[in-house]
This record gives sequence, C-alpha cells and structure tokens, in this order.
Amino acid sequence: MSTQQPDPQLARWQRFRKNRNAALASPYGWLTLTSFQWLAERPAAVDLVPGLWSTDGTTAFLTADAADGLTLVETGEPVDGTISAALADEESLLWVQYGGDDGRQAVVELAMRADRYALRTRDSVSPVFTGFDGVPTFGYRPDLVLEARFTPYPEPVDVPIGTANPLVDGVHRSVGELVFRLPGQEHESRLQAEEEKLGALTVTFHDETNGDSTDEWRKVTTARPRIDSRGNRTVVLDFNRAINYPSAFTPYGTCPMPVKNNSLDYRIEAGEKQPNPLPGSEG
Repeated sequence: MSTQQPDPQLARWQRFRKNRNAALASPYGWLTLTSFQWLAERPAAVDLVPGLWSTDGTTAFLTADAADGLTLVETGEPVDGTISAALADEESLLWVQYGGDDGRQAVVELAMRADRYALRTRDSVSPVFTGFDGVPTFGYRPDLVLEARFTPYPEPVDVPIGTANPLVDGVHRSVGELVFRLPGQEHESRLQAEEEKLGALTVTFHDETNGDSTDEWRKVTTARPRIDSRGNRTVVLDFNRAINYPSAFTPYGTCPMPVKNNSLDYRIEAGEKQPNPLPGSEG
C-alpha cells in the first residue's frame, strides 16, 4: 500500500489561511468597525459614542462626564472632563472604550487621515465580526506560484492614488516593478510594488475577476528579493496568498487603491474571494 506524501507548498498555504482567518477574527480588528466620522471644530455629539468631540486641526478633544462610561484604553481610567490627543497623518490611536457589562464592548479609534481627524468605532458585537467564519477562497493553484523579477527604481516614486473612502486621498510609494509571465500568456506583466518591513514587497492590483468573484482590488506580499545566479533580484509571487483589504469587509476603511496600470488582463482565480454577505443582507 503506497502512501502519498503531502504537498509542502499546499501545507504552507493552508497554514497561511488558518493564520489569516485568525488574524481577521482578533478582538477589535477590522471586522468590528461600525462607523467612520470626521471631527468638527466645535464640540459636538457623534454617532454611537457618548461625549462631545472636536478638533482644532492639530489636536483632537473629548469632553465627557464619568457617568458617560468612557474609559481610557491604555489605563482604564474614567474620562471625567476634557482630554486631548495629537497624531501625525496616517497614525491611529485606540483611545477610549465603553459599553457592555465590562465597559469594554466598543473601542473608539482616533485616526488622522488626509490631515483630518476622524473617529472609527470598533464594536465587539458587530454582526460582521460575530458572524465571521473565514474568508472564501479559490482552490489552491500551483500554476499561479510564479517567479518574478524585481526591477527597482533609482529612487522611490510617490504616486497619488485614491482610497476606499472618496474623501481620503492616498500615496503609493513605488519602489520598483515586479515583472513576470502569467500561465498561457506570451507577454510579461508588470506591477508596481511598495516596500514593507524587512524589505518585503506588496503589490495592490486589479484583475478580471474583480466585481465578479473577487472584491474590486486585492493585494499580495512577497518576501525580500534575492539575487539569483544571473544577478537578477527575484521573488516568489504567490497569487494564492492574494488577500482582501479591510474595505472588502467594511464600508469604514480607507484602504489604498492600486496605482494606475496595476491591472492584469487575466482572471487571477487564486487567493481570497469576495467575502460572504451576512445572513439577510443584499449582495
């Protein structure tokens, strides 16, 4: 009786999927977002959160009474009076919490986006979070595990882009291009990449499955490029690891769109699909 050896590449992908779903299901993660609200100049009430909120453009302010039940995330101390916080653009702070039997059902994230202060509420009883049972994916495609050549630019190039929020503009810092050939295609494809920690590369891309079986765009991250025997910088571009941005799960994200021309005239039927709708929702 012969025994078939497990495919190590498939096993690694299965571990990747398990870790990915666990990360999405983490407390106060992306699946718990329930609002995105800009702060006004004058102290004013906001949706879903007690207190009065405002900003002078450089600092955010919250005024509340102890009876409002707001406490600081970092220390657990009640908010009684006026507190403030200042962030740089693109920074976020899990600032205060409230609600539930333990006073920590929801967390308020203070964020600076497009040089404006905003709030996002993260609620642990959000139905998107409580109903999550994993992201649907295509079956594993070994033919979409590709070797790509990385061609770095002399200097990074900042490219203006849109985001999932039409009121928030973004910037893609392109460090070079990944050049590769998709199965069955004669021409090479090119995708602009951003650099992540430790030299890893991320590409955000459109493909022909978008709006059909997948969200409007996805991203895939590679390891740091290595020098091959011919002196080329190369990476493994594994489209089975293509994942959704948070904006695929929630309307409250400010996720970056792909740069112009980061579109593949090909159906990348690998990686994550469009998330399942909640029971009773449309779509």
